[in-house]
Amino acid sequence: MSTSQTVQQLQAEWVTPENFRRYGQVISASQDGKAYDAEDAKLNLQNGIPRFYIMRLQGRGRKFHNITRHVQCTQCLGSLEGKDWFIAVCPPNNDVNEPALENIAAFRIPGNCFIKLNQGTWHAGPYFEHEAVDFYNLELSDTNVVDHFTHDFIKSHQLEFEMV
Repeated sequence: MSTSQTVQQLQAEWVTPENFRRYGQVISASQDGKAYDAEDAKLNLQNGIPRFYIMRLQGRGRKFHNITRHVQCTQCLGSLEGKDWFIAVCPPNNDVNEPALENIAAFRIPGNCFIKLNQGTWHAGPYFEHEAVDFYNLELSDTNVVDHFTHDFIKSHQLEFEMV
């Protein structure tokens, strides 16, 4: 049995509200005082205590083999200092414990917006080529303890991905 792994390239598209709709929302700046509408993040944080924090990541590159989902809450991510970044996503399929390979997509996120991931959306990232990036992250206080389901593509398919 061969244990060599394949690296599959994913072409990263610049994120837009339209091309990201299947996975969540893209949230951009709006005027102060604007009434709540469809352009605002539709959050589900009712299953625990919301946690909003800044996470510092270093030397991430663009390769991954693990992908994760959270089924109890939405999650919001955005970079500080205007730095662009990458994320790979796959639509929710909460009846199955493995993302559908054919539905994995990669996006490049500019530093002037954030994304909201729908509940159950598989995601790998943030990734980037900068030395370090600070990200704001909104999820539940115990998301990474009780609602963190990860699939390892090396174990299942001897597969690694690279966002290009």
